[in-house]
Amino acid sequence: MSRTFLVTGANGHLGSTVIRSLVESGESVRGLVLPNDTTGALDGVRIPLFAGDVTRIESLQSFFAGIEPEKTVVIHTAGIVSIESKVNDRLHAVNVEGTRNICDLCSKMNISKLIYVSSVHAIPEEQQGKVITETERFSPDMVVGGYAKTKAEATAYVLSAIRSGRVRGDIVHPSGIIGPYAFTESHTNQMIMDFARGTLTAAIRGGYDFVDVRDVAEGIISLARQKGSGQTYLLTNQFYEVTELLGMLHRITGRRKIRTILPLWFAKGTAALSELYYKILKQAPLYTSYSLYTLGTNAVFSHEKADRLLGYTTRSMEETLRDTIDWMKSTGRL
Repeated sequence: MSRTFLVTGANGHLGSTVIRSLVESGESVRGLVLPNDTTGALDGVRIPLFAGDVTRIESLQSFFAGIEPEKTVVIHTAGIVSIESKVNDRLHAVNVEGTRNICDLCSKMNISKLIYVSSVHAIPEEQQGKVITETERFSPDMVVGGYAKTKAEATAYVLSAIRSGRVRGDIVHPSGIIGPYAFTESHTNQMIMDFARGTLTAAIRGGYDFVDVRDVAEGIISLARQKGSGQTYLLTNQFYEVTELLGMLHRITGRRKIRTILPLWFAKGTAALSELYYKILKQAPLYTSYSLYTLGTNAVFSHEKADRLLGYTTRSMEETLRDTIDWMKSTGRL
């Protein structure tokens, strides 16, 4: 059966990677981008792009127009990733209200399947040493940080719509996405660039689960080709210390090793200064008080369910970092 895939956040790191993979496999794809947004992430990809804002439901009409609902899969990747501690109006509008709009349109039009890209940050934290698996408990009160709270609230809404039968779909929870094709700089990619340029002089203790954007995209596409069954899936990789990543970058680039390792308590004391410094540079800050909090939490996730049911696989982090550096060089970022 021929299908049409509607991908929101088409110009984002994950959205554009999903689209490229779908196009390469011969699928029919539409992309949603913000009005007046640049589309550099999709250069060379020939698909119809529609201008719209998920926070304004009336602006989405053309994106959904002329489709066959029973043959349409919506992949909702649009969202704002933030390492701020609190929820601000724009963060809530995009991540929560925008997701409600997409979900409600899928319900109204009887779309065959919705895949909502949530985040591991939406999942309630567990004590150190416990492996985190899929859950159906989502609430802003159970997580810390503005991004986590908005993703938890949005996830609860989508899951409720699925459970009530209003929508057919599934939910995925990626961890810290890194990799090539990031046309908007993430905090992790900023760290990779700073190291490769030789401007990074110190590291912070702590770590997180980092996953290649291409692996997450393939997991989503595998799920999109199945019937919506109301499942949640962790699309993660494994826990890495920040110092491990920097050690790999040292081997890849030949840049000198980072030998100054700052304890978290010291970094927390300088977080406000770091945010101001990078604001002046007009770059994403390497760390904030909230991101430092995250680096100290339990980030050991299991993707066994996705492995078993989706054929999900992950590549080595060294391959991810090497490909990221090569891509940065090819696009003039390094």
